[in-house]
Amino acid sequence: MERLIGRVSRVTGPVVYISDVSDAMMMELVHVGRDRIIGEVVKLDGSTAVIQVYESSVGLSPGDEVFGEGMPLSVELAPGLIGSIYDGIQRPLQALEAASGAFMDRGISAPAVSYEKEWSFTPSIEEGVEVIAGMILGEVPETSSVIHHIMVPLQIRGKATVLSIKPAGQYKISTVIAIIQDEQGQQHELTMVQRWSIRQPRPVERRLPLEVPLITGQRVIDTLFPLAKGGAVALPGPFGAGKTMTQHAVAKWCDADIIVYIGCGERGNEMTDVLNEFPHLIDPRTGKSLMERTILIANTSNMPVSAREASVYTGVTIAEYYRDMGYHVAIMADSTSRWAEAMRELSGRMEEMPAEEGFPAYLPTRIAAFYERAGMMQNLNHTQGSVTIIGAVSPPGGDFSEPVTQHTKRFVRAFWALDRSLAYARHFPSVSWIDSYSEYSPDLEPWWHEKMGEDFTKNRNIMVDLLLREEKLQQVVKLVGPDALPESQQFILEVCTMFKNAFLQQSAFDTVDQYSTLEKQAKMMYLLVLYWNNGRQAIRKGVHLSSIRQLEAVRALVRMKLTIANDQLALFDTMEQELIQAITKLEARNE
Repeated sequence: MERLIGRVSRVTGPVVYISDVSDAMMMELVHVGRDRIIGEVVKLDGSTAVIQVYESSVGLSPGDEVFGEGMPLSVELAPGLIGSIYDGIQRPLQALEAASGAFMDRGISAPAVSYEKEWSFTPSIEEGVEVIAGMILGEVPETSSVIHHIMVPLQIRGKATVLSIKPAGQYKISTVIAIIQDEQGQQHELTMVQRWSIRQPRPVERRLPLEVPLITGQRVIDTLFPLAKGGAVALPGPFGAGKTMTQHAVAKWCDADIIVYIGCGERGNEMTDVLNEFPHLIDPRTGKSLMERTILIANTSNMPVSAREASVYTGVTIAEYYRDMGYHVAIMADSTSRWAEAMRELSGRMEEMPAEEGFPAYLPTRIAAFYERAGMMQNLNHTQGSVTIIGAVSPPGGDFSEPVTQHTKRFVRAFWALDRSLAYARHFPSVSWIDSYSEYSPDLEPWWHEKMGEDFTKNRNIMVDLLLREEKLQQVVKLVGPDALPESQQFILEVCTMFKNAFLQQSAFDTVDQYSTLEKQAKMMYLLVLYWNNGRQAIRKGVHLSSIRQLEAVRALVRMKLTIANDQLALFDTMEQELIQAITKLEARNE
C-alpha cells in the first residue's frame, strides 16, 4: 500500500535526501515528486533517508513528497519475458516508446509483461495434491522453443494443499489459476505473475558440482579455455579488442536454453545490433529465431547512471527464475566496469569514503555477490538448472591491474583476456592464449573423455605446450631472426602459426566457420597434431621444412575451417590420408 514517508530536503544528482522520515524501510521502492520518479531507499539514519532515483532528478525541489510502496525494488516474472527488451529496472522499452516516443517522459511506466494477452495454460497437478514452494503447477508455451513453467511462489512456507486449479484453457496472466491452503490454514490465490526482489538471490535446495561445459562453438574457448555450465568468467580487454563481439558470438551459438543479455552502460548501437541481428539468426539447435530464447536488458550509456547499477541485478534475477524451471541460462553482462563506475558515482554523491581509484570500499563485496549468483543448482522443485555469467570488463587503457579487473579475478574461475594486438591484426576471437586461463578444465575432463575420447584432452595439451614453447622462441627470434633457429625449432613456429590461423582464428561472418561443433573441433585439432608429429619425424630424417611447407595437403590444413562444414566430417579422414601419404613420399624421396 502506497503511503507518504517524507519530503525532499536536498537533491544531489541521482541521490535525493529526505527528512522527517516516517515508516520507511531499507531498499524500499519509492516514488518522488509530482512526476513520480522511481527510486530506492539506500540509507536510513534516524529521521533522514537517502534515495537513489532511477531517472533524471532535474526539477525536484525541497518539499516534494516521497511515497513508499512497502516493498523492495522487484521484477515481474510471468510468461512474456522472452523476446522482450527492458531498461535497467524492467520497464519495457517498446511499450514506453509507443506511449511517449523515442525520448521517455519522466515517471512513465508500464507493466513488464502484457496483462491483456491470453496464454494457453495446461495444469500439471490435480486438486488435493500437496505442494511446496517452487513446485510446478502447469505449463505455458511461451515461445515455440521455451515452455514456461508456472511455479508455486517461493514466498509460500512449508507444505500447502491445492484446493482448486484451472483446467486447460486460455487465460490472462492476472487470472487466478489455482488456490492453495498453507499449513496455517491461510488460503493463497495464485496467478501466473510473481514478484521477486532483485537484490535477493532466489533460494535453491543445494549447489551441484560443475561437470558439464557450456559449448559455445568458438574453438579457442571450447578447446583451450572451457567454461562450465553454472560457472563465471571475466572477459577483459581494452577498447576495440572485441569484448562485445565475443559476447555476441557466445550468445548466438552457445548451448544455453535461455540468454539474458545485459547492456550495462555500453553504447546504444551495440544493443541495436543485437535487436537487428538476433531475430534473423537461426538457433542451430532448434532451427528457430534466437530471439525466441533471448531477453535483453538495455541500460546504455545515455540512460540514467543509477539504473545501470540495478540492471545487473534485474538480469540475474530473471535468469534465476528460468533456472528454477530447470533451464540452463547464460548471462552476458556488458560491461561490469560501467556498473562499477555507476557505483562509484553514486557513492561519491552520498559522500562515502572512497577506496582505490575512487571506487567504494564495498566494490569487492558487490562483485562477489553478483558472480556468486552463478551456479549449477538443485532447485526446490527437484529440477536441475544453471546460471552461467560471462562478464565483460573494460579496464581503462587495457590495464588489467585496475581494481575492477583484479577484484573480478578473485571471484571467477575463468579468464578470457583479450589482446589488443590480435584484434588490430583482425584475429578474432582475440582471446590471448598466453594471458587467459580456465580452472574448470580439470573438472570437465571426465566429460570430455566420455563424449570426445581421451585423445581430445591429449591433443589439447600438446597444442598448449607448443604455444608456450613458441612464446619463448619468439624472444629469440626478435634478437637473431627465425633463420638462425634449427629447422626443428622453426617447425614449432610453423605449426603454431598454422594452429593460430587455422584453428584459433574464427570468422563470425563465414557461414561455415562461425560455429564449430565439438566433433569438428576435435577433427581439426587431431589433424594439426598429426601434422606436428609426422612433420617433426620427417625433419629428423633429413627432410627440409621448405619441402613440407609446399605440400598441397599442408596448404589444405589452413583452409579446412572454411572448406569443411560441420556435417562433412568424413572429409577430414580423406585429408588425414592425403597428409600421411604426402609426408611419407617426402621421407622416401629423401632416403
